Amino acid sequence: MSVSAVAADRSVCAPLPVLGRDVRVPLVTGGEVDYAALDYAASAPALQRVWDDVAAYAPYYGSVHRGAGYLSQLSTDLFENSRRTIEEFLGCGADDQVIFTRSTTDSLNLLAAVLPQDTRVFVFETEHHASLLPWEQRADVAVTYLNAPRTPQQAVDTLEKALAEREPYGPALVCVTGASNVTGELWPVRELAAAAHAHGARIVLDAAQLAPHHPVDLAELDVDWVAFSGHKLYAPFGAGVLAGRADWLQDAAPYLAGGGASRKVSRRTDGGVDVEWHTTAARHEAGSPNVIGAYAIASACRALSEAGFEGLVAREQALITRVREGLAEVPEVNVLSLFGEDAARVGVLSFVVEGWNSSHFAAALSAEYGIGVRDGLFCAHPLVRTLLGSEPQEPGECGAPDSAPGERSLNAIRVSFGAGTPDEHVERFLRAVKELVTDGARWNYRTEGGRCVPAV
Repeated sequence: MSVSAVAADRSVCAPLPVLGRDVRVPLVTGGEVDYAALDYAASAPALQRVWDDVAAYAPYYGSVHRGAGYLSQLSTDLFENSRRTIEEFLGCGADDQVIFTRSTTDSLNLLAAVLPQDTRVFVFETEHHASLLPWEQRADVAVTYLNAPRTPQQAVDTLEKALAEREPYGPALVCVTGASNVTGELWPVRELAAAAHAHGARIVLDAAQLAPHHPVDLAELDVDWVAFSGHKLYAPFGAGVLAGRADWLQDAAPYLAGGGASRKVSRRTDGGVDVEWHTTAARHEAGSPNVIGAYAIASACRALSEAGFEGLVAREQALITRVREGLAEVPEVNVLSLFGEDAARVGVLSFVVEGWNSSHFAAALSAEYGIGVRDGLFCAHPLVRTLLGSEPQEPGECGAPDSAPGERSLNAIRVSFGAGTPDEHVERFLRAVKELVTDGARWNYRTEGGRCVPAV
């Protein structure tokens, strides 16, 4: 389906209103243009609905929990109701916990901190660093890194084999992304969860890139935990969520020690203190909670649910088809993929352009067309190097605008979009790609601070 045909399909939503849709940016060639935000995979623009909800609450902002004042009680109710909204959004069970964190990275570091001693973690090298790196912070946890699969079935087979061969047979955790932040490809989460559970392991889903594009239901996917960030889910503030099974969370020491996590503290006769910690989500939410961040996430969850994921997904798939068809018309463009052209994906695509350094190309898209994309290795260095065909230990700098003579660049360009993306932004992007490849940049660029920037 072409973008022009989207409006004719009654099952497809119009773009959701987002902040920044009318922002004008200058072009180096003169004049201004509406900014085309095509970097949703890094941070999606906040939904106007979310911003309005937060603005309406802001005058009533107060401390959360235990405050006797009206605003404190109002804020406490709003904070806990936000938790319940997210429980519903994720299909949590009665015994599951929703813990507010700072981000997906924080959520997965929290889970890493509560793992039982001698847990073995299984993680594919294709993960974002947020889900690739936290596990080795524990000296008493072993990590098995699995090679990049080239089909969904190979991913399941690789995990099955690794789990079956693990020694000793103790607690185990599988960590997997729902949708790649590099290729946008959907991973076989249900099948991986079935493999994990068949071998006595648990599984955590990194849904940072999945939740903004598709419904995420813990029971349907059969995962034990899910982690995601508000800023990728059209919420404007620094908050995240870890949701799922409570037992490991309740059995472990608090992620942070302090007020809010403690239920009772008393002095001992020997001069020390005894602490009774909460067993609820508060156990891992020490300190004054980010009530606005939590409320923003809950507002985004309501907005997406009320808009209807079916229509949102249909429109995004039309945009994906248009982008892929448009890039396919440029022979110099190579779209990166693990699972092949027919793989299901969300609105995230990465590519390289023959004869161009990716940072130079991204800089030209911004400076000459007002289009914001991402270039580099996208905090998924092993995956991008695999997709670019480099050796695992080959050196390279993220975003370096120039390669040494004879050395291949180790960076790519990522375009990403979602519920707020107008058709015009996609069409402008495709037109810009074709013009840059055909005619070259209209401006000179130079290296500054490891990036490619317009020369002045």
